[in-house]
Amino acid sequence: MYSHITKGKTTMDKKNILLIVLCFGVFLVEGIRVPTKKKSLATYTKKRDFTLTPEPSGKKTKKSKEPIFVMQKHDASHLHYDFRLEIDGVLVSWAIPKGPSTDPEVKHLAVMTEDHPLDYATFEGIIPKGRYGGGTVMVWDIGTYVNLKQEYGISMKQAVKNGKIEIELHGKKLQGSYALIRTKLHNDKRNWLFFKMKDNVVQKKVIKNKEKSVLTNRTMKQIAQEKTKKKSTNE
Repeated sequence: MYSHITKGKTTMDKKNILLIVLCFGVFLVEGIRVPTKKKSLATYTKKRDFTLTPEPSGKKTKKSKEPIFVMQKHDASHLHYDFRLEIDGVLVSWAIPKGPSTDPEVKHLAVMTEDHPLDYATFEGIIPKGRYGGGTVMVWDIGTYVNLKQEYGISMKQAVKNGKIEIELHGKKLQGSYALIRTKLHNDKRNWLFFKMKDNVVQKKVIKNKEKSVLTNRTMKQIAQEKTKKKSTNE
């Protein structure tokens, strides 16, 4: 540790203090612990056996030139949508049971889930039955986003901590300003509200190709049938 010893007292050097403790997988910046990406993905990794699921194990670590978002349609035990935002090298995630709405008057529940690796953004396929999140996954929308709070000096990480996220989406289906606000619903901090903000961007209420993947132009049914086709070919 770098320090100045004066009359028996130890004071921190404010200019160049950056202590990296690799063995614990954390950064210690002026006495404050900041979780690393590895620690952030610990829950994601713990819930999955990558020898049994085609989901990415998180090898991609390079950040995008512009932060990305993805909205995945997920037919697991219940059909829902997963909204993910690239923040500090991972995809911070929410499950939205009713999916997105382009109507500013409609607010949908968004339940925060575990962080996902960046390469999950393009994952589309089938998670085997009996595995965590088993079911069909479609990349419903993908694109980049802008942090609308940045001009006020609020980073995305701080916005998540504050429980108030305001972003501008540049997707193939979703366009314009959207917000995620943490609620006190059922006294559960995982519960947020996701909704379209009022802005000058004209977002069509009826989204084109709503039932198809933006990556492969397939429907959920077609993606689900892919496993059957491969199985028949192997037989």
